[in-house]
Amino acid sequence: MLRIKSYHTLNPAVKISVILLIIFLANLLPAQVANYRIHPSQNVQIEPTIVRHPSNPLYMFASAYTISGSFRSEGIYFTTDGGSTWFGSDTCNTGSSSSNHGGDPGPVIDKDGRYILTHQGGFIVGMYSNYSTDFGSSWSNTYQIASGDQDKGTSGTDDEPLSPYYGRTYLVWTRFLNPFPVVSSYTSNGGVSWTASNQINAGVGGFLSLGADIKVDINGNVCVCWAGTLTSSPQNEKYCGFGISTNGGVTWTVNENIFNTNGVKTSSLQPWNIRINGYPHIDIDKSGGARNGWIYIVTGQKDLLPAGSDPDIILNRSTDGGITWSSSVRVNQDPLNNGKVQYFPAITVDDKGGINLLYYDNRNISSDSMDVFISRSTDGGDTWRDYRINQNRFRPKSVTGAGGAGNQGDNIGMVFSNNKLFPLWMDDHTGIYQIWYAAINLKEIGVTSISTEIPDQFILKQNYPNPFNPATKIVYDLPFTGNVNLKIYDALGKEVTSLVNEIQNPGTYSVEWNAAGFPSGIYFYRISAGDFTLERKMALVK
Repeated sequence: MLRIKSYHTLNPAVKISVILLIIFLANLLPAQVANYRIHPSQNVQIEPTIVRHPSNPLYMFASAYTISGSFRSEGIYFTTDGGSTWFGSDTCNTGSSSSNHGGDPGPVIDKDGRYILTHQGGFIVGMYSNYSTDFGSSWSNTYQIASGDQDKGTSGTDDEPLSPYYGRTYLVWTRFLNPFPVVSSYTSNGGVSWTASNQINAGVGGFLSLGADIKVDINGNVCVCWAGTLTSSPQNEKYCGFGISTNGGVTWTVNENIFNTNGVKTSSLQPWNIRINGYPHIDIDKSGGARNGWIYIVTGQKDLLPAGSDPDIILNRSTDGGITWSSSVRVNQDPLNNGKVQYFPAITVDDKGGINLLYYDNRNISSDSMDVFISRSTDGGDTWRDYRINQNRFRPKSVTGAGGAGNQGDNIGMVFSNNKLFPLWMDDHTGIYQIWYAAINLKEIGVTSISTEIPDQFILKQNYPNPFNPATKIVYDLPFTGNVNLKIYDALGKEVTSLVNEIQNPGTYSVEWNAAGFPSGIYFYRISAGDFTLERKMALVK
């Protein structure tokens, strides 16, 4: 019979080999969901964005900045069956000169089902748009919204039927002339024409207003955020600005600094030597639930608590329409200051009021590769759970011809549609940057009720497997409706993460804890609901 020695009896050299093997095997663990290329091709695809139809969630429109040699354009990708199949092209075929196409795509589907695509006209030259009335089959000639030195446009549409500006589509961007403000334009006729650019903020001396993002709230108010970025080295983001228009983008109420930041902008993130940024991204709860109307802004930060010494994902929220803002919340749940990197957050608030953040993350990797994670909160951002969603890791690289040293692109994207999350990211594990996506049913991640029968008592079962590395499942029976808290503590009694903090109906539930970012040792998991509290012990062995 083959005997396997206890780990503790092995000599140090063998222990190291075992640890390395465990790390290797852990890095091979598959994601929870399948990954697909949205439009396989031989062209470079970066900077994906995606939107859904306001009234038909089976229709979605995605875009990307596409590069083929010296040619630049915007990919246009469509689904009419809720993401099961996609069609489209790496080029927005408009019949007009390719010099009017140059990235930073902003896809929109307006109230009439008209597809609108905003974009730059080349490297920081002009802002333009095209529209389609046949679901992307053909496109209008290019319309010039602004000429000259412009940067980083983002579009959005008013999809609130009771809004006086219902159907109006907006574009915000940075005018790259002193004082480097955020400006806006809108179309009221589906992209046929646009208004002259309208300056939103005055700007602050020594700073550029960059990375503007836009959403329309439940009352039809237009909300815009941007990063106040230093003009001198290290040129990172030091605060977040916010503007709101209550009259359809005509005039704006502005707060140049709603909260301080310390952004991660750099042109040489190591060891990849790539450019990243900490630009803010915004979304608004339109679920009709308890947090209806709350505004959320996510940024990338470091060296400013609650962010650590390495890039982290940070969330701030407003519960009063942007007048006041919360303190910052660190989203990613790996240990603080562990030398791991999270960047390029994208945000979408789903129809249930859950906050979902997509970002790159290398917490589980000992090499220089990268994963893709989603963090989800169901309590307005107080607590979070993290999930790896990519099946293949990749090594970030700069893209030749994308503009600027080290440019990997500036963003990734996500939307909630047809009861699923659709994250999009750029990944070059096949040898060329392509846009990948997943279709994630919320029941496939996080807490899932695994029984409709009502238990007759409150039970916390032993986790399985135990010992475990790096993930384990915790199952419990809840015989009544109540607020459930499930937390993990280390051997010293310090809380290390919160897995559940929400009201749940009676049933049997299963929760997964992925402890890849935590050290070996004894941990305790404790659940409380109503007047009941139960606790069990488990062992993480790496």
